[in-house]
Amino acid sequence: MKPQPDLRQRALAILARREISRAELAQKLQQLSDNHAEINALLDELAERHWQSDTRYAEAYINSKARSHGNLRLQQALAAKGVDADTIRQHLPDADTQQQAAIAVLHKKFSHTPADMAEKHKQMRFLAYRGFDMHTIQAALKQAWAEEDE
Repeated sequence: MKPQPDLRQRALAILARREISRAELAQKLQQLSDNHAEINALLDELAERHWQSDTRYAEAYINSKARSHGNLRLQQALAAKGVDADTIRQHLPDADTQQQAAIAVLHKKFSHTPADMAEKHKQMRFLAYRGFDMHTIQAALKQAWAEEDE
């Protein structure tokens, strides 16, 4: 089954602008056609030709966001875009990279060591909101302000 030319052109136009997940592309194409078999055939063809790739999309997304967001937030965002968990895990930054990112985010947002527990909790909540796990948060807080105290 050959997809409609306008459906194919629309898919190629979307892919020409930026990387996009298969699920997102399917959602956009469903606005143009109710024929799910045709859409799936087109998506399969695009993936087969390597014009659309969830792996490439996940890699690009993580590379662009990893400096300011933790793995938890990256996983949640990619899962919401329809990327499978194995693909996400494959491209997530390691613990050291995450800790360095958390330290950089801390230094950018806060200029000094927390004066009391309330301020420390504020910094912890900020990092948690950014998607860093508790182990990374504690290690980053310890290391970020230990460098300043020396």
